[in-house]
Amino acid sequence: MFYHIWTEGCQMNVADSTRLSSALEQLGYRPAPQIEAADVIVLNTCVVRQSAEEKAIGRLSSLKKIKEQRPQTVICLMGCMVGMGDFSPLQKRFPFVDVFSAPSDTSRLISYLLETERLKTSDHHAAAWTILEQNDDFVLPVEMRGNSVAAFVPIVLGCSHACSYCVIPLRRGREISRPPEKILSEVCKLAEQGIQEITLLGQIVDRYGRENPVYPTLAELIRQIHPVDGVQRIRFLTSHPNWMTDELLGTLSELPKVMPHFELPIQAGDDEVLRRMRRGYTVEKYLSIVEKIRARFPFSSIATDLIVGFPGETAQQFEHSLQMLTTVRPDMTHVARYSPRPGTYSAMHMEDSVPDEEKWERFRAVETLQEKITAEINTRYLGENIPVLFEGKKKERWFGRTPTNKLVFTDSATSLLGKIESVKITWAGPWSMIGDISADQ
Repeated sequence: MFYHIWTEGCQMNVADSTRLSSALEQLGYRPAPQIEAADVIVLNTCVVRQSAEEKAIGRLSSLKKIKEQRPQTVICLMGCMVGMGDFSPLQKRFPFVDVFSAPSDTSRLISYLLETERLKTSDHHAAAWTILEQNDDFVLPVEMRGNSVAAFVPIVLGCSHACSYCVIPLRRGREISRPPEKILSEVCKLAEQGIQEITLLGQIVDRYGRENPVYPTLAELIRQIHPVDGVQRIRFLTSHPNWMTDELLGTLSELPKVMPHFELPIQAGDDEVLRRMRRGYTVEKYLSIVEKIRARFPFSSIATDLIVGFPGETAQQFEHSLQMLTTVRPDMTHVARYSPRPGTYSAMHMEDSVPDEEKWERFRAVETLQEKITAEINTRYLGENIPVLFEGKKKERWFGRTPTNKLVFTDSATSLLGKIESVKITWAGPWSMIGDISADQ
């Protein structure tokens, strides 16, 4: 029995797909050599932008032919395209889909496979019930075993901060923190399987435990994870400026396994646009947090998110965003053109007033500026010896990440997978660097 999972979107979707792959393999399924050979096909979707939704619809529509040729194939639509509510409109639109699964929900597909007697052995039936009761130990999918050194661990599911443009609260539901003992157990299991770098995930990861008074804060949770044997590096994302506290920064600065890289979205560099986005902070507050980060972590990196063409954004307000980037000098800006998402406040109450052509011009202006900033930042690494955790090999070169999340390539006749090596940087571009293993190690 074979399965195939197509994943689009954020790191949370990647984590969900990894979890589902693990569950399917415990039921006797194996990765399909090609999608046409799969007995179970899963599309894990993203709808945060219109382009992502259109891509998912196109991919899903292409599966209709497979279903006609092989009616026994189970097709599962998963993720934010399904959401947390009524999916009957999707059932009518895509009648060839067998299972509709909400984000992070493996139970609907597992239950369907049980109910339709697709599982072959009593052991597989027992494994299915263990998974449904959430008592299973997380086992890496076969394709990751021995090949992966980094993994995502979701700690906050959903989001309760309703930015005016964001569809995530509607599709992933209210914010729920996972039990700390479950998280710690998962981290320990991953470390036992060779994972050395853990990235803790949440739509607003800093809000971990806020809705449950008996849970630790994110700072306390990271302090619990820090001693786990085998874990060499800890990262977390995505942060929100309102919840990047002094307590959190103070704790992180005391823990050497925490990497000095921060994902801190700004979304706009103009206070009026931020107000209409319902972000809950000003540019001044954002800049003060950046200042605190760099005071505690002088050699840190910061990545941010920016939306261009938000309803009513004037040319001057966009210039304020460019000025903000020039001031902050982030290592990376994930820029997106605004697209109205059904059900959000901005889609219902604000006119999408910026022409698409203008959105593209602003998009390209941000990309050009960010490329220049990143190239200048990376040039500072030239001649420096930087610790790199190697993750794999591409085109005959080993690649890995620095503590500040910079991508580094190097040549080596022996395997570097899972090793932390000091690399002397000999070439630096805006998106990657090249270096040599330091001879004096």
